[in-house]
Amino acid sequence: MRRPAASKPVKKAKVAARSAAKPAEPAMDIAVGRRIRDLRRTRQLSLETVAERTSLSIGFLSQIERGLSSPSLRVLATIADVLGVGIAALFGASPSADGTSDHVVTRGLQRPELKLWRTGISKQLLSPAGAENKLNLFLVHLEPGGSTGDELYTHDGEEAGLVLEGEMLLTVDTETWSLKEGDSFRFASRRPHRFSNPVDDAKAVVLWVNSVTGAT
Repeated sequence: MRRPAASKPVKKAKVAARSAAKPAEPAMDIAVGRRIRDLRRTRQLSLETVAERTSLSIGFLSQIERGLSSPSLRVLATIADVLGVGIAALFGASPSADGTSDHVVTRGLQRPELKLWRTGISKQLLSPAGAENKLNLFLVHLEPGGSTGDELYTHDGEEAGLVLEGEMLLTVDTETWSLKEGDSFRFASRRPHRFSNPVDDAKAVVLWVNSVTGAT
């Protein structure tokens, strides 16, 4: 009589399959954390100082810098504000030695991308990278249900955008708008805001512009 196939190899195969399917996003957390640490040290700011100015704990900031925690867009915007840069400076691209960029064109295959994988948001940087750049252009992808969170946040600058695909809920101060393909917006980033994709079966794509007025 033929013996039934052993279950052990099947179990190993399932484990291997799960391992292969595991996302590589934590590598993005490490890269972003390293970039934050480098910018902080370049500006000669201690963790204690950044913690005090962002109202985040020293332990949490340390975890972010070591890639052990995946920060939200709200947290990254707050940290970037204290570092005196736009959020584009956290993408980890390679500007020139003085922190600026002399590039004019960014090719489609060369776009740096920042994936906030826990919140369902990813941002592709369409403009040349540079820590001192005051105007940056992004292509923002919001996965179904993707959101900056329930908490409103603020940061330096001004922003505007155009919904290219899908639907987005935008809250500024106490008012919320439902924006669909072709709708656009603009507001001062110091006004409390948040945004999300309310649809559970389609992503949203938004062309987004951020200007930083206080970068030094």
